[in-house]
Amino acid sequence: MNQIVTLDKDTWGLLRNVLVEHQLVKGDLLLKPGQVCKHIFFLQTGLLRSFYLTDGEERNVAFTLENSFVTDMKSLRSGQPAQLSIQALESSTLQSIPKADLLGLYERSHHLEAFGRRLLENLLEEQEEYAAWFTLYSARERYNRLVKKQPDLVQRVSLGHLASFLGIRRETLSRIRKLK
Repeated sequence: MNQIVTLDKDTWGLLRNVLVEHQLVKGDLLLKPGQVCKHIFFLQTGLLRSFYLTDGEERNVAFTLENSFVTDMKSLRSGQPAQLSIQALESSTLQSIPKADLLGLYERSHHLEAFGRRLLENLLEEQEEYAAWFTLYSARERYNRLVKKQPDLVQRVSLGHLASFLGIRRETLSRIRKLK
């Protein structure tokens, strides 16, 4: 969290009072379609994927590694039911910040308000970067960029999940990997 904004001891105390710990085992869903997302989650250990179910097919749109935040921005902001699913790919430990508590903390601390703003900016930037990949880069370039940016992710995620994230078939990803 300190990578986003530096918080003093008192501000950390305020934040700690609203954090809720969650333990997930591999395969558990943190968020299901139809649920309203009411939390921002911080992944301490483990690995998560975010995906949509479209015409019976799962389409991965994000992976969350340790020391990262995840949420369904659209559902969190609008209060509408989520279309996104968030699932544990490994046993995971998370901390959640309920939206209602976070909004209350914004009133009490300008540091936390700045933290919230920067966090949302970072999450939006990641979404925009992912969306731009499909306009700017070929499948091979997307894979190479992923390997360069997150080499450990490529080792921890199944070929099928990676292919879905890259917007290609599993067979295409296998061919791309053999060219290396």
